[in-house]
Amino acid sequence: MGTSTGSISPAAATPSRRELNKAATRQAIIDAALSLLRSRGPGSFTVEDIAETAGISRRTFFNYFSSTDAALAAVTHGFLDNAIQQFRLRPADEPILESAQAALMALADPMTVAPLAELFTLTQQSQLMSHSELQAWEHCTEQIIAVARERVVGAAEGVDELYVRALAGAVISCGKAALEVWFTGRGADLSATSLAELRQLLIDAMALLGSGFTAGSSPAPRSTPSASVSS
Repeated sequence: MGTSTGSISPAAATPSRRELNKAATRQAIIDAALSLLRSRGPGSFTVEDIAETAGISRRTFFNYFSSTDAALAAVTHGFLDNAIQQFRLRPADEPILESAQAALMALADPMTVAPLAELFTLTQQSQLMSHSELQAWEHCTEQIIAVARERVVGAAEGVDELYVRALAGAVISCGKAALEVWFTGRGADLSATSLAELRQLLIDAMALLGSGFTAGSSPAPRSTPSASVSS
């Protein structure tokens, strides 16, 4: 049993040229979609525009994404994938919410939250972007459900579907709350200082959830954005 789980060949661990090319094409599509969003605004470009900007065919675009919304939602996936990777590095017997908080803390560079923050600010400024935001959060939810299942799959009574789905929903709600608090204070500010504040709010939100929102569990009050800028 031990040998079957640990025998990973170098070939399997190293991405092939085809896999690298696919990853590069996918990223080019995402970058093109975000570039068009910045320059033209929501609802002002099509799949054909994204394909042309990325230097690919329309058919190739649909090999990766189903719509412009799906391509834009993928802007946030890099941050989420990093967080999930850090989560999986945590001890298997550690409480899930402690692992989630530690995973966010491990992302020390505030710029790691930039894609998440930018898409959120854009969705708040346009109703046309609401579907992109919804797709991004749905992706987050499915990822959290997947890693939660990995943690509890070895339990004697199997996976508690209610548990993993309730947990994912609670984590997503706390993440949204952190983003809303950040956006209320910072608006579209994507500076390193602002992003560092967002990262801390996400960590604090996980701490609140982990404590069960008990009295006195809220983090210490922080200075308002305006006060911190003026000082």
